[in-house]
Amino acid sequence: MWPGGAPNARNTSAVSVALARQLLWRMLGAEHPMEAHRLDSRCMDWTGRSADAYEGVTAFLEKRPARFTLRPSADMPPFYPWWPQRPF
Repeated sequence: MWPGGAPNARNTSAVSVALARQLLWRMLGAEHPMEAHRLDSRCMDWTGRSADAYEGVTAFLEKRPARFTLRPSADMPPFYPWWPQRPF
C-alpha cells in the first residue's frame, strides 16, 4: 500500500507524463530499441534538471504534496517534437 493512498495523476509532473506518453506511442515503430533508449535517456536528462524534478525531491523531503509548475503547453524540452512532420 502506498503511504497516503494509491498514486494518482495529481502526484505527477504533467510534462513528465506527456513525454512518457509520446515516447510510448511514437517509439512503437522505432527501427531498433537503441533509438528509443537514446531518446528516453535524453528525456530523463532534461526532466531530471527541470524545476519539477527539484520540486518533487523537495516536496518528498518536506513530506508534503508536490506543486509541479511546468506545463506541456509551454514547457516541453527544446528537442520536442523529435519526430519529423510528415507531408500530406
